[in-house]
Amino acid sequence: MIGMAAAPSIYPTVLYKDAKAAIRLLKDAFGFREVAVYESEGGYVEHAELAHGNGAVMVGSHGREGVFAQAMANGGPVGVYVVVDDVDAHHARAVEHGVEILMPPTDQDYGSRDYMARDHEGNIWSFGTYAPAIGG
Repeated sequence: MIGMAAAPSIYPTVLYKDAKAAIRLLKDAFGFREVAVYESEGGYVEHAELAHGNGAVMVGSHGREGVFAQAMANGGPVGVYVVVDDVDAHHARAVEHGVEILMPPTDQDYGSRDYMARDHEGNIWSFGTYAPAIGG
């Protein structure tokens, strides 16, 4: 596929008690784009994909059936890092939506500018300019 961006090969997966609220937060406060949402008849989010830049995160509801859901049943919060171009504008958007900010935009010794936030279920989201080069 010459000239086309490759799909990411790693997708963090985060389960929520209220996955629908998480999807709204990720879209409205953090600028993610909804790619797909699949719900069960009971209203659980079985699987959702949200994209940001050339990466994506998968989201689902706690309490579903299946091996993965059982393995994650008692999982704690996770941390996800997302590369953004304008940390200050991204931070302002999150603040505007009432997101809990753990660290305001800060210049790091390694050259990045980052901020850190906690979502409504305790997961930690970091946004910054550092984009590590991954060799193939």
